[in-house]
Amino acid sequence: MAAERLIHNAGAAYFAPPRRAAVRVKASSAARAHLNTQTIHRGSPLPSTAPSQSRVDAHPPPQQPAAVPSAEPLLAYEIVQGPLVRYSTIGPGRAPPTAVLVHGILGKRQNMLSFARRLVEGFPHWQVVVADLRCHGESAGLSHALRGPHSLETAANDVIKLLSVLKLFPEMLIGHSFGGKVVLQMTKHWSATARRVPRPVQVWVLDTLPGEVRSGDMGGADRPADLISTLQRVPLPVPNRQWLISHLEGAGFSRQVAAWAATNLASLPSGGLGWAFDLPGIAQMFRSYETADLWPLLAAPADGVTVSFVKAERSTFRWGGSDEARIRALGHVVHELPNAGHWVHTDNPAGLFHILAPSFSSEPDLHAQLSPRNNVVASHSAAATVSSAGSRQLTALEL
Repeated sequence: MAAERLIHNAGAAYFAPPRRAAVRVKASSAARAHLNTQTIHRGSPLPSTAPSQSRVDAHPPPQQPAAVPSAEPLLAYEIVQGPLVRYSTIGPGRAPPTAVLVHGILGKRQNMLSFARRLVEGFPHWQVVVADLRCHGESAGLSHALRGPHSLETAANDVIKLLSVLKLFPEMLIGHSFGGKVVLQMTKHWSATARRVPRPVQVWVLDTLPGEVRSGDMGGADRPADLISTLQRVPLPVPNRQWLISHLEGAGFSRQVAAWAATNLASLPSGGLGWAFDLPGIAQMFRSYETADLWPLLAAPADGVTVSFVKAERSTFRWGGSDEARIRALGHVVHELPNAGHWVHTDNPAGLFHILAPSFSSEPDLHAQLSPRNNVVASHSAAATVSSAGSRQLTALEL
């Protein structure tokens, strides 16, 4: 994706990428500036000729809502728009088709941006909302201001509130692992308030199960519960990142996971390094994730809601046996993604795209067919994996 440049125009800030590039609409967390309002950076498909001039477009893109005061701060988020979003609105006030992409525990929205871009490159009339969940990323500074305990339910409510303020009702929800349960919880909320959603919604749950999940059910090393527990015992401030890497390796974690954890350190005003996320809050969220039981939702989702699952071929979850059979018996589809471990969106992003693509459009999209990143057979692991092993391990560790 070509680099974007920030243009200040009449007091507003605009990202102005080249015409063919996907557009990122970014809103930073107001809580980080100790304010209860959002500063919104609107996307513009056309570059401006000068910072002091505005460009009039005969076909203006759908405008994102202006910043609004809020009694409670919103999550930090970005909107990735396809280059044809401006042509995809049906009428005044109608937003383009929208998907929401939710990261997992210990993750952040940056982990999902590459796949979000892949989606809008393949389906350029769509836009994708990607947010930092509470206690994560740029939303970590909101922890003291957000209501309720840090749980799966409140995380889902945060996303619902964000969409409400943006005046968006998504056609698709996609959640990875912990995020998979977040989108199920969002669906549960809608099912409890109305038996029919305003428009059909496709829900994709990526490599997690709807019932109780225990770390013992996950094979292999580097389990998130163990990592969270270890990180909570790390004495702060940390002198430097290499110290943390050595400390975690000594505790039995792989060097890749230790190096990834070190990327979540930030400088402290008093000196040394501390966590950029809210670790106690994340621990609460993870416990809620483990105990959440969303099987009743699968038995009776709201009318208009379709729930599908993707399991990784090398998943750390124990998919076999009764759970998968129970999902299928309730009428939901389970797809297997070959050549992928738990981090499906980075291990085999092209294969995942091909699984999700039919739910974006009933007709093959020309851009999806021509995009070199997406025109890959899902079973071809060598071609389907576009990230290097090193970068994938450093950016994708999350549950």
